[in-house]
Amino acid sequence: MPDIDHVRPGPGHSDFQGWASKNNLLCTDGRVIRENAFAHQNGAVVPLVWNHRHDTPSAIIGKATLVNKPDGVYCYGLFNNTKFGNMCKELVSHGDVTSLSILANQLKQKGHDVMHGMIREVSLVLAGANPQAFIEDMDLAHGEDAEYEARIYPQEPIICHGDDDFEEQEPENTPAEENPEGNPTNENEPESNPTSTEENPEGNPTNEGEPESDPTPANQNGEENPTESNNPTTNPELQHADGSGETIQDVIDSMNEKQKNVMYYLVATAREENKEDPTMAHNAFESGANTTAQLTREDFALLAKEAKACSSLKEAVLAHMDDMEGLSDALMHADYGITNIEYLFPDDRNVTRQPQFIQRDMTWVSGVMSGVHHVPFSRIKSVFADITADEARAKGYLKGKLKKEEVFTLLKRSTTPQTIYKKQKLDRDDIIDIVDFDVVAWLKSEMRMMLNEEIARAILVSDGRSTASDDKIKEDNIRPIWTDADLYTIKVGIDSVTYNDDDKLAKEFIRQCIKSRKDYKGSGNPALYTTEEMLTNMLLLEDGIGHRLYKTEEELRTALRVSKIVTVPVMEGLTREVTHEADSKAYIHSLMGIIVNLTDYTVGADKGGAVSMFDDFDIDYNQQKYLMETRCSGALTKPYSAITIESYAVKAGG
Repeated sequence: MPDIDHVRPGPGHSDFQGWASKNNLLCTDGRVIRENAFAHQNGAVVPLVWNHRHDTPSAIIGKATLVNKPDGVYCYGLFNNTKFGNMCKELVSHGDVTSLSILANQLKQKGHDVMHGMIREVSLVLAGANPQAFIEDMDLAHGEDAEYEARIYPQEPIICHGDDDFEEQEPENTPAEENPEGNPTNENEPESNPTSTEENPEGNPTNEGEPESDPTPANQNGEENPTESNNPTTNPELQHADGSGETIQDVIDSMNEKQKNVMYYLVATAREENKEDPTMAHNAFESGANTTAQLTREDFALLAKEAKACSSLKEAVLAHMDDMEGLSDALMHADYGITNIEYLFPDDRNVTRQPQFIQRDMTWVSGVMSGVHHVPFSRIKSVFADITADEARAKGYLKGKLKKEEVFTLLKRSTTPQTIYKKQKLDRDDIIDIVDFDVVAWLKSEMRMMLNEEIARAILVSDGRSTASDDKIKEDNIRPIWTDADLYTIKVGIDSVTYNDDDKLAKEFIRQCIKSRKDYKGSGNPALYTTEEMLTNMLLLEDGIGHRLYKTEEELRTALRVSKIVTVPVMEGLTREVTHEADSKAYIHSLMGIIVNLTDYTVGADKGGAVSMFDDFDIDYNQQKYLMETRCSGALTKPYSAITIESYAVKAGG
C-alpha cells in the first residue's frame, strides 16, 4: 500500500489547482461563507468527483488536498489513472472544463453567515463563469445554528499544469507565510512579481510609474476587491479630509456591504478608463491625472455619501443626478458599466417544483370523509317506528274492561344518489413542453382534492349553489346536516338582538351547546364543527377581573362536552331564510355551529360508483381530457343525531 504522502496532491505534485470556496462573498441567496468555516479541514484529502455524481464509482476521478487560506479554501487536484480520470485530465488541460464546486454538509449558520461545515468532495463542473458565487440549496433548514447541505460554486477558473512543467502559482494576495501550519507548500516557490503579466487580469503590461500594488482581478460579483492601491488605510492620499473634518476612510467605514460594492465598482470603472486612454494616470485619485475623465476625491466623497441611501450604483448616480452637482462632468456623462446588464442576470427559479395551490384550509375535509359511515349501495332507506307517543305506552288492565291495542307510527325516508364530478383538459403540446414537473399528476391531485372538499361541504352545509343551478348538488341526494329535517337535526336558535356583541353571543353559544345535549340521541360523544371566528370569541371570554375563562382549546372542549372542535372555513358567513310560525315573519338564521357524530351519517355508493378517474384523448383537437367522478348518496340515518346552533334576526323588510 503506497504511503499517503506519496499520493497526496500538493504543490509540485498535482494536475491542477484552484479555489474550492471563497470567503466573504455575498451569495445570491443572501448568505456569506465566512473565514475559517472549513479551517478544520486544512490539509485534508477528499475525493475528486465529476459533476457531484455519487451513483457510480467511475465518477470518482481523483483526489484533492484542501488548503485553508484567508481568502477561502484552495485545493490541489490529482487525477487517477482510470479511463474517465484521464479523460477529465485532458478536458482540464485543454481548457474545456474550468470550474470547480464543492459539496459540503453539516453547514452551520448564524443569521446570514455560514460559520462551519464539512467538505465531502470537490467536483469538476460544467457551470460557466457566473458574476457571483452562489449556494445551491439542498435540503435547507434556515435559522440559528441550522445544519444543512449545499453545493458551493466559487466560480473562479482553475489553473492547469503538468507534473513536468509545474510552476507553483500561488493565488494573488495570499503570501506563502499566510498558509496555515501543516499546509503542503513549495519551499522553492518563486516570489510573486506584482508587475508581471500573469497577475494582470487583462494581460496588459502595467504603466511605467504606476504604484507597485496592482488591484486584484474582479471578484465573483463583477467588482474589484479593495487592495493596497485603493485602500485608504494604506494610501495616505486618501486619508486627508477636505476641510470637513471627515476623512474618506470615515465615510467608507460607515458603509454597509452593498454601499462598499458601489464604491468598488466606481474605482474599477475609473481603472478601465485608464487602460483605454494611455494619457490618463493609473490612479484615479492622484492629482497628477491630467484628463477630463478624472474622478476627483471630491467626486468620490460626494458619491459615497449619496450611496449610503442607495442599494446600487444605478440608484446612486442616476436617481440622484440632479442633486449631485459636485460630480465631475466626466462622471455625470460617463457610460454606465454594461448596457442591458440585466441580460446577464440568472433566470428566475421556482422555490417549489410545482405551483402551489391558493386554497382554503382543508384539514377538516379528510376528517369528514373518513368519519362518515360508508355502505356498498347507493339508495339509502331509513325506517323508524315512533314509540314516543302515549298510544305506544304500556297500559294497566281493569277487570271487565276492554284491552286497547298499541298504536305507533312508522316513518320512512329514502335517499337516492347523484353524480358529482370534476373535469379538466390539457393540450398535448403543453404536457410535452412542461418538463420541470409532472403536470398531469399535479392536475389530478387538484381534481381529487376539490372533489373531496365539495362532497364534505355538501354533507355538512350543502354546496351553497342556487336550487336553479345546473351544477347544484341536490339536497335530497346529499342531505346537508345543517338543514336536515327536524327529526334528524335539532335546531337551536339564539336571538342576536338580545345577545348583541361577540362576548354575549359566545357565552350564550356555550350555554346552548351544553343545554341542548339533553335532546341529543346520536351515537357516542359528538364533535363540534364551527368557524374560526366563533372559536376565537369563545377563547377570548374573560371573567369579571380579566382572566380568560378557557385558557386552552382543550378546556373549552371539555366544557362543551364534545370530543373535538373542528373549524370549517366554508361555514363562515352562512345564512338561510326561515319563516317563524309564531309571528309568520321571515328571519335570517346565521350558522354558528354543528354538533354531530359523523358515524350517524351514511354515504352510499354502488359498485362502480366510488371515486373513479377517466382520461381520454381527443384526436381532433389534440387534447388530453380528464374526468373524476363519483355517484353516491348521503343522509343522517339516526333521529336526533345532530344539533345546529344559529343566531337569528328579523329580515329587513320582512
